Amino acid sequence: MSGESTKERFVSWGYGAAWTAVKLLPERTAYRLFDFIADRLWAKRGGGVRQLEKNLLRVLGKDTPEKELREMSHRAMRSALRQYCEQFRAPTWSRERIMDSVDFPAEDIKRLQDALDSGRGVIMALGHTGNYDHAGVWLVNYMGEGFTTVAEHLKPESVAEKFLDYRRGLGMEVLPHDGGPSVFGTLARRLRAGKSVALVADRDLSASGAQVTMFGEATRIAAGPAALAVQTGAVLLPVQLWYPSYGRMSVRVRPEIPVPEDGKRPEKVAVMCQQLADNYAEGIAAHPADWHMMQKFFLADLDPAKAPKATAVVVPEQSAAEAAEPSESAKPPKPAEPAEPAEPSEPSESAEPAEPSAQEAP
Repeated sequence: MSGESTKERFVSWGYGAAWTAVKLLPERTAYRLFDFIADRLWAKRGGGVRQLEKNLLRVLGKDTPEKELREMSHRAMRSALRQYCEQFRAPTWSRERIMDSVDFPAEDIKRLQDALDSGRGVIMALGHTGNYDHAGVWLVNYMGEGFTTVAEHLKPESVAEKFLDYRRGLGMEVLPHDGGPSVFGTLARRLRAGKSVALVADRDLSASGAQVTMFGEATRIAAGPAALAVQTGAVLLPVQLWYPSYGRMSVRVRPEIPVPEDGKRPEKVAVMCQQLADNYAEGIAAHPADWHMMQKFFLADLDPAKAPKATAVVVPEQSAAEAAEPSESAKPPKPAEPAEPAEPSEPSESAEPAEPSAQEAP
């Protein structure tokens, strides 16, 4: 922390104070406070709010009246700030509160349980909707064990450590997004051991992102979840989150996105990414106010000089040992073993799954 600027130290102090103070407030007071903050930010119409409205306009339709769009963006700002409020308060929640505050249809719980029981490993692919930490801590309590995720390294360093400690305290294994190709290898080993991985992957505007169509326009999402499924044979489940009310979270687990039987590995990943994008779009269209996308999302909004060049999706190549074996998807399911499988060959960075930026996962 000694190398941080005065501004960074102030930000760190603010987060620390919030984590201490907000959890001491009565719940209704805390939510009202963050609604007030959201209202002030929305009224200022900063760049994040204006971009949010551009994104929402694609969801609602380009002929949406301005008044209706503004009302939706106002609701979305409150939803986004609600996530912060709950992050600061979550460490005080009891197991009973956690389990009782999530609406999870029985058929979706069965779909998740069947995937967990398969022994293939489970990839849960989420978007920037609702509160994935709330859903995550519910999952930890439901499974009785943690899962692995990836988080961007934030600045300042002291704030990054606070959020890492927070998520680890909830029972998550958190890998650094800037950890290079080894991150993909670690995720693959967890999946081969029958474990669970959760990735927020609905945005990756870099050249390594997989180009897909959402709401009739081109965008890019992270190829990581699909690439991991192709590489390991794990179950890929799209997950949708939204707020039905204050203090509650709704979860839908959609049917598995299977690995296509035909095509080369990049082609399979591309097909699966579009199916994943369709699931994201379905969830966002149903609950647009809970889509916290305040950054550029559609390729049309990018500066042409800075837009990523169209490239084929790159996925890790098989090692010689893997090539000699049948694919994971062709093997019968097996239970998790304590010993970790051998490290897969080094993947290219373009196959690395993306996680939220500072705006999306503070």
